Amino acid sequence: MSTAAAERTLTAPAPAGLDRRQVHAIAACYFVASFAALGLPPFLTRILPGLGDQDGSWAGVLYIVPTVFSGLGAPLWGRLADRYGRKRLLLRAQLGLTVSFLIAGWADSLPAFTVALVLQGFLGGTFAATNGYLAAALEGPRLSRALTLMQGSARASLVAAPILVGALSPWISPHRQYLVMAVLPLLAAGLLALLPEPSRPVRPATAAEQPADVVPGSLKLLYTVEFAFVFSTIVSFPYLVAMVEQKLPGVSGTVTGLLFALPHLCYLVAAGRVHTRFLERPRTGLAIGFAFVALGLAAHGPADSLLTFTLARLLLGVGLTLGLVCLSVLAAEACRGRAPGRMFGSLEFVSKGGAVAAGVVAALVNSAFGPTAPVLTGTVAALAAASLVLLSRRSN
Repeated sequence: MSTAAAERTLTAPAPAGLDRRQVHAIAACYFVASFAALGLPPFLTRILPGLGDQDGSWAGVLYIVPTVFSGLGAPLWGRLADRYGRKRLLLRAQLGLTVSFLIAGWADSLPAFTVALVLQGFLGGTFAATNGYLAAALEGPRLSRALTLMQGSARASLVAAPILVGALSPWISPHRQYLVMAVLPLLAAGLLALLPEPSRPVRPATAAEQPADVVPGSLKLLYTVEFAFVFSTIVSFPYLVAMVEQKLPGVSGTVTGLLFALPHLCYLVAAGRVHTRFLERPRTGLAIGFAFVALGLAAHGPADSLLTFTLARLLLGVGLTLGLVCLSVLAAEACRGRAPGRMFGSLEFVSKGGAVAAGVVAALVNSAFGPTAPVLTGTVAALAAASLVLLSRRSN
């Protein structure tokens, strides 16, 4: 019986080194490490007056500082992970967040706080490090399912973290909460230290296998649609609150927050089922996802009631879920036969570039045309990306 079990292990598509509980433990670590990174930036306008920026005029710039330096550092850390070990570099990312959060919490001037945010971006990079770790131990559907779960962790943090930060604010200022949040990546590092060093699964070749079965997915397509998807979805984020307040005067902050969170809640509810449905046809799902993103963003323009805004956010949530899940499947395909650290490091660089471009474009079009302009810009970008994906399907 033990011999048969050993044979099944040797011929399985992925090793038994990462079982379901271990993947869930990694997702939990990603969730807690993301808390401060995602929950505290919305409160920069409250933090900066205590550091000398009375009007919070630097909030917009500092909001993207970690994103910029995370993107710049990700390719380097990815290559080092392939060379020196994915577990070691994942631990480095968690400990880097701990150090940067401590510096941010103790900072007593704007320059010192800015340095902390630079370090948060450059020393962190848990997205690329976590995905590189998973890709070294899993492949195919198991990897894409794990990547989908990691996105779920990020969405959950995006929903829960600002709520917790706001709830703690009467007792601990958002600035000093960085000190509290520093404990979270430290705990994550302690848990990750108990996990094994992953190794890429090896499958013995069979006569039935065709060469096309081991051809990796297109990196060019993956990077292009990743940039387009991040840009088209994030371009609407910075000025959503202003648009809601303009069109729904007197709406409470709680309702505004729920409208912001609604697409991410859609992902948490439906991502697993979408993964099962589109596992074998990710490009179709991605094209449909871009179409729903475009439809949802376009619906923000005429929305003038709570009901119509809710419907617009739900449409965007459908597109967000389809897009993120199918991007995970495409990433798992592209990772096959490639060094995972380097690939996911480059993917994070592209993703962060899309986020920075979205922030800059949103600021420019909002200044020129008002808070509705960013969602219309995202609509055009999503439609163009949907067309590109459809053309790529026809060419294969």
